[in-house]
Formats: sequence, C-alpha cells, structure tokens
Amino acid sequence: MLQTALHFSHSLLEEILQPGDHVIDATMGNGYDTVFMAEKIGKTGHVYSFDIQKEALLSTKSKLTEQDLLDRTSLFLQGHETLGTVVDEAQPIKAGIFNLGYLPKSDKSVITLPETTRTAMEEILKRLVPRGRMILVVYYGHEGGEKELDMVQDYCQSLPQEKYNVLKYQFINQKNNPPILYCVEKKVVKKPVQLR
Repeated sequence: MLQTALHFSHSLLEEILQPGDHVIDATMGNGYDTVFMAEKIGKTGHVYSFDIQKEALLSTKSKLTEQDLLDRTSLFLQGHETLGTVVDEAQPIKAGIFNLGYLPKSDKSVITLPETTRTAMEEILKRLVPRGRMILVVYYGHEGGEKELDMVQDYCQSLPQEKYNVLKYQFINQKNNPPILYCVEKKVVKKPVQLR
C-alpha cells in the first residue's frame, strides 16, 4: 500500500539516519518528527527542533520526556529561520524535516511563511552532508498555503542536478489538498582524477 506523505517522510529518514547523526526538525509541531529522529540518532546524536508556539514546544518536550529522549535534543522557541544562529555552520547535518502549514488543532492563522521557510532551507542545505536529506511536507489547503507551496516547488526545482536529487511525492486523485512531499538529497560529488 502506498504510504501517506507523513509515513513516507519517516521512511526516507529511516533509510539514512544512524547513531551519532545531527538532525533538524524545522517545524516541531506536536513533536512526532523530533521523537522519531531522536530514537534513530541514539545517545551520541542530536536533534535541533524549532517552533514559534509554546504549546508545540511543551507537547514535544512531554513526548521526549516520556520516552527518555530529552537529553539528545535542543528545543528552541523561535522561528526556523534563526537556525543559522543556533546550529554552527561547521556542524554536519544528516537530515532536516519541515511540516509546512499550521499546528494541528491550533490557531490556523499562525502559519509557516515562504520567506522564513526559504531561509531555513538554505541554512540546512549549507550544512547537509553528502547523502543527507532535507524533507518538506507541504500542507497548502489553508490561506497562504499555495504561496508557500509555489516557493518550495520553485526552490527545489532550481537546485542544480549535479549536486542534488529532488523527489516530489504527491497523491493526484485525492480531495482536500493532500500534502505534497519534497525530498532533497545531496549527492556525493566525485572529484575529477587529475592525470600527470
């Protein structure tokens, strides 16, 4: 059976995450991605998670505490566009994930924005290791959602194929704007052999 965008995002992460990896949850939300990645990266890895809503941070912290995973995470009550000030540019990042839209069961007027999302995407790509992945699950059925979807599509489409593989995963026969998943994978760039 085909996976939903959410389940597929976890499959894409599971394929690459290993103990010791450092990862970013750019949209903490209710904490499911943070918990999932914290389990995969082990005690020697680290998850940096961002959200602007206190209820998201508290929900995530509660889930991490229940599963004894809090010590391998840093939770930031600030926008993902600030990750460049928190995560050192020299820190290799194995994966980054976004769930774009609004926090489920909360104020639908508090949404992710194209400008801040683009900044966060750029910061993650600066740090992404070869074979690392940046995943964006874009919910766009709300006001402002189409604008962000267009930005993500344009940005991902413009990435050079010599450096990145970009996947788009979408159900095209479903109603109510099912989310669209984008996965950007950094290629291993082989250096040319110099003959003498």
